[in-house]
Amino acid sequence: MRTGKSIVKAISSSGLTIYDSLQDQPHLFIPNDVLEALLSKGLKGLVLDQPLRTRSKVLKSKVCSVLGYPVPKSFKKVQPRFPGQNFDTYVQKSNNLQIWNEEVSSSRRYVIIRVNEKDVVTKVRVVTGDVIAAYDTTGTLTHKYQAKAKTPPTESHLVSATDTANVTEKLITALPPAWPNFLVIEQLYEELLKLVGTIITNPGITQERTRGGSLHQAVCKTLGNLVWQDNGQFPDVKEHLLEIKLQTSPTIDLGLVCPDSTEPIDDLPMFRHCDVRYAVFYGPLVPQGVRLNHVVLSTGADFFDYFQLFGGLVMNRKYQIPLPGDFFS
Repeated sequence: MRTGKSIVKAISSSGLTIYDSLQDQPHLFIPNDVLEALLSKGLKGLVLDQPLRTRSKVLKSKVCSVLGYPVPKSFKKVQPRFPGQNFDTYVQKSNNLQIWNEEVSSSRRYVIIRVNEKDVVTKVRVVTGDVIAAYDTTGTLTHKYQAKAKTPPTESHLVSATDTANVTEKLITALPPAWPNFLVIEQLYEELLKLVGTIITNPGITQERTRGGSLHQAVCKTLGNLVWQDNGQFPDVKEHLLEIKLQTSPTIDLGLVCPDSTEPIDDLPMFRHCDVRYAVFYGPLVPQGVRLNHVVLSTGADFFDYFQLFGGLVMNRKYQIPLPGDFFS
């Protein structure tokens, strides 16, 4: 909350509105966990029993006040409704989330507000589009980009000789360095090669997420005992702009993020998805787990020099997403 209060204070004195871009002022962008904490405290107890249009204005006005923004005389019909901070708000009395007339975006935040039977706000969650898409069990939303290597890999390979110009400018040649321990892509590749030949614990054929977590922890340890948390963040290892994939089969699930996208990253708006480095580890299942045979490392910008995209997104204009029972727990 201390971090949140300092950002709110800075926003309040900046003169910016909810419609102003923060590309040149990334220090004013509120991270997901901080945004959730601020809105949970600031909106709790708010009564939203008005007619729909009035309720929408009451809610958006309160959100502006909580985050340090001036309340506009009228709210523009833009998507998302809060472009500067890149989020939309949804009021939920039930666990049936309805999204109308727009696609789910991996780079967008979704502020989901729980109200009780008296229309009083009780809890707030902030999640990204890929989390929302994962809850779709109806098949009405095809939400994954998928890819595979153009030629089945037989050895480790560094696809990108250098990082993107944006990463080079902001992290590698910047003085003073913004992230002192950041490794250029050639150095990162050499560190990841140390994992080739090792075995990652396999918790079971249906536990791909946990198995991937074992790899993430191993990568964090190799890169200097970094702390890894299973919170669904993108990219997996922010300290090195690194997204990790573990492949025991050819198909790579990329979720809602297409690697060569030039959209800004949710929590790191000074970088784009194409700036991220993708480490794809390949290996077979063995009795002890998964043996890592080789790793392919590429920037998102160069990803499709080595890999082939299966297809794009197919989305309905309106769909309903059942939120899990413990979503607000």
